[in-house]
Amino acid sequence: MTNLEKLKQKLAEWENELVLPLLKKVPERKKIFSTEEGLEVKRVYTPVDLGEWDYLEKLGFPGAYPFTRGIYPTMYRGRPWTIRQYAGYGSAEDTNERYRYLLSIGQTGLSMAFDLPTQLGYDPDHPLAWYEVGKVGVSVPAITEMDIVFKDIPMDKITTSMTINATAIEILSMYVAVAESRGIPKAVLDGTTQNDILKEYIARNNYIYPPEPSMRYSVDLILYTVKEMPKWNPISISGYHMEEAGATPAMEIAFTFADAVEYIRWVKERGKVDVDAFAPKLTFFFAARTNLFEQVAKFRAARRMWAKLMKDWFSAKDQRSMILRFHTQTAGVLLTAQQPMVNIIRTTLQALAAVLGGTQSLHVNSYDEALSLPTEESVKLSIRVQQVLLYESGVADTIDPMGGSYYVEWLTDQIEERAWKYLEEIERMGGMLRAIKLGYPQREIARAAYEWQIKVEKNEIPIIGVNMFTEPEVPKVKILKVDPVSRERVVSRLRKLRESRDQVKVRAAIDNVRKAAEKEDVNIFVPIYEAVKAGATIGEISGALREVWGEWRAPEIF
Repeated sequence: MTNLEKLKQKLAEWENELVLPLLKKVPERKKIFSTEEGLEVKRVYTPVDLGEWDYLEKLGFPGAYPFTRGIYPTMYRGRPWTIRQYAGYGSAEDTNERYRYLLSIGQTGLSMAFDLPTQLGYDPDHPLAWYEVGKVGVSVPAITEMDIVFKDIPMDKITTSMTINATAIEILSMYVAVAESRGIPKAVLDGTTQNDILKEYIARNNYIYPPEPSMRYSVDLILYTVKEMPKWNPISISGYHMEEAGATPAMEIAFTFADAVEYIRWVKERGKVDVDAFAPKLTFFFAARTNLFEQVAKFRAARRMWAKLMKDWFSAKDQRSMILRFHTQTAGVLLTAQQPMVNIIRTTLQALAAVLGGTQSLHVNSYDEALSLPTEESVKLSIRVQQVLLYESGVADTIDPMGGSYYVEWLTDQIEERAWKYLEEIERMGGMLRAIKLGYPQREIARAAYEWQIKVEKNEIPIIGVNMFTEPEVPKVKILKVDPVSRERVVSRLRKLRESRDQVKVRAAIDNVRKAAEKEDVNIFVPIYEAVKAGATIGEISGALREVWGEWRAPEIF
């Protein structure tokens, strides 16, 4: 009898002699325990659940293929994750003040939030933009605003992440132009542009142009920065927004990687470059939810899956192409307006999951974000959560402390298996661009979101303050409100810019953007950069691209 067979026998004896008699007296809390992925959770996990499990094949060592245990040999013992709180609101002055405050209390990298007009290519005085200026991020219609945002901030010494997609080239051009005006060459700038337009069609909906020209736009940014800005990460391929829209853990991984596959194929074709020339610069963005062990398993499965995908699908040779570098944000969708202080507990658990899962960068949502933009008090607490995890908890002292847990390893295998099935289904459809046009990922996420909400309403998924331990009182929390004066500042400066700039030069620059958009073989980045330097606004540049490429209307998915 093998050791595994002996264990199975002992397990059966344990259940018959100890578990079943107890259940007759004290039933378990639920008939079925399950994860958010829908995986049924057993009472206990043993080597039986892993079967003929190969340590070297499944895990290996940190910094070595398949990178399940982490992408660096010493992980947080030598290189702590970047504390990067997502922030930005109102005018450039408001955001500059918040950034300097965050840096002063220990944040180690900036993460820029832009308002909807900036994200959708409208100037703040456009009729469609007026009521949204500065509401969910900072308004940056032109280079003058970017200059104020980074006043007294050392752009050559900090990393900056930008959550910007449909207007990513315009925003990065402003950032580069401001840095160069201060004597900082673009080659030393370090940071990330999200630049992931595919997830906009799937989940977030902040797109402008049809998919094909949008893909060209994203790819041109990648190709330009890989050549001209070696420290810059040109794209952050994002599962976070799909999770927020309702995706399960396996969907989040699979749909993110399907997007990544689409970008890789486009870059290879458009740039005529080898995969190892750009793949090391690809970065990712995932969510961390409250189900601790499932989320840790998700991150570990994603790392292993990406390594296999790059090696087997794209024949990558450089190990840097196989490592999954990712930023994590705690799950905003799980924040509650009811009993908002409980959100501190939720986000701390979510942050712990991200750290135990091996993230490279982390944002912890503030407890008041279900009610308003976060206050200085709440963002300080979010940073302190990360600092306590890093310096006091001990969880960063050893690498992958969850490794070897029978339950976590089983979960990791299960999530990976489900994610591969989704990814292979999208491949059969012809890739993610085709799948988006067919509405496949949109339908799958909507279905999962609906099923989750039904379970919440039936109390099958407990949420403290919402369907358990509810309280009648309205929470008393300090609310941050965007001062309407902020909008006036932005619009006033925009008018002055339009009056003072060289109009002939601006018209010529915008015309060059239009002509470049009409030619498939021209990289769109340089014409946009020159237009930004000339004083063109985001609305004017996007307007020229709209004339050539048109706008996208989403297909019906049901």
